[in-house]
Amino acid sequence: MKTDAVTPADLARSVLSVPPLPRGADGAIHEGETRRLVDWLHAGGVTTYMFGGNANLYNIGVGEFATLLDVLERVSPADGWVIPSIGADYGKACDQVDLLRERAFPTAMLLPLTFPATPAGVATGLRKLADRYGKPLIAYVKNEGYIGARDLAALIADGAVCTVKYAVVRKDPAEDPLLSELLSATGSGERIISGIGERPVIDHVTRFGLNAFTSGSVCVAPHLSTAILKALKRGDTAEAAALREHFIPLEDLRDRHSPIRVLHAAVKEAGIAETGPMSEFLSNLDDPALLAEIRAAAETLRARSLERAETSAVG
Repeated sequence: MKTDAVTPADLARSVLSVPPLPRGADGAIHEGETRRLVDWLHAGGVTTYMFGGNANLYNIGVGEFATLLDVLERVSPADGWVIPSIGADYGKACDQVDLLRERAFPTAMLLPLTFPATPAGVATGLRKLADRYGKPLIAYVKNEGYIGARDLAALIADGAVCTVKYAVVRKDPAEDPLLSELLSATGSGERIISGIGERPVIDHVTRFGLNAFTSGSVCVAPHLSTAILKALKRGDTAEAAALREHFIPLEDLRDRHSPIRVLHAAVKEAGIAETGPMSEFLSNLDDPALLAEIRAAAETLRARSLERAETSAVG
């Protein structure tokens, strides 16, 4: 498992997967199914595993956090990079950082708290958490007005933040004044990752120069998502766009019905891992018609991913 300092090369090495967190019927974290999911991702070329919103870590208790870290350490491949998340509130994040100081994880992501919070308060909180941790954090910018671009650039320059996950949704991702402002303040996109999956990634990489991207649907189709990253690295936007189309049916379902809950169901319905019950304050989708739609989209996407793997092996 990666334990050394985070570099821009680490970010670009793999799609940053954002998996759900499998749980057993009793609600406890299921190590076997978590390993099964990570192994599937690894087989598709994915070596980075960011457990955050899709794992519902917003609602994990501090008492369970050490168990989570134990599981993540054990299921990580030798060449894997596991990123746990903390927060979203400051008090819980402090307690979680105290536990992380005893571990070898090189960073953690602070989940965004939009209320009660101010941009200046978030900047101060990030700096204090990084000081307490003794390592830099990943900042997660999900909404306008979460943190000022200059403050974020200063945190990066001072080593308190090693990476920014940028996930502000736009109708047209090619037009994004906030992202432009952030790039102007930081001077480079090498430590900024596109944080909204496959849909905006071509614009984020080619127009804004972001270094990599996160994905939830990569958990269903790791070979395809990895192929998108490779196509973008070699400048083949046509190939990247063609590959991205395979993800749109599942992404549309996620956008319509809940990105977290649909992904949780999709991983199960595709036969990748038994994700089990969702932890509070979320609940599993249970509408039979919707689950049938998710199953069809997920099974098709998984099949396309396996076809890509076979084609690559032959080539």
